[in-house]
Amino acid sequence: MVNISNETAAVTERRLLRVTTQARVRFFAGTYAFLEFPLSSFPGAAHPDALALVRDDKVWSQLVPCEDAGQELFGVFRFHFPEHADNSGFVGWLAMRLKQRFGTGVFVTCGQNRDEGGIFDYWGVPASLASDVFADIQALVDGRMLGKIQDG
Repeated sequence: MVNISNETAAVTERRLLRVTTQARVRFFAGTYAFLEFPLSSFPGAAHPDALALVRDDKVWSQLVPCEDAGQELFGVFRFHFPEHADNSGFVGWLAMRLKQRFGTGVFVTCGQNRDEGGIFDYWGVPASLASDVFADIQALVDGRMLGKIQDG
């Protein structure tokens, strides 16, 4: 469910810091890359260990474990939120936070699992920043940043 609300930036920040403490996050070991294959090669070329499989008009792109330094490598984590949690604006908010803190952009690929709260997000950051970003995300989930906002 997508929530619609009008609120100030400060109210949004507090709401998203709170809702992040309700999230389940998983950090994936190793590195991942997007590998492409022609539309005509589906489904045979799809990797069974792909986390995401998306297409445009010409190729399928799959997010798979990869250690090939010739590829653009990412650290990957995933968020699931509880059903009915108002996480509207979360993707933009967290992307901006990571840009400000680490100087990096991100990719986000979404899916849906109704039994696990609905929409979920896979996030990718450059592999070279993964451990620092993962630690920052864990601090958000643990509520350590929420305390700083409430205390400040």
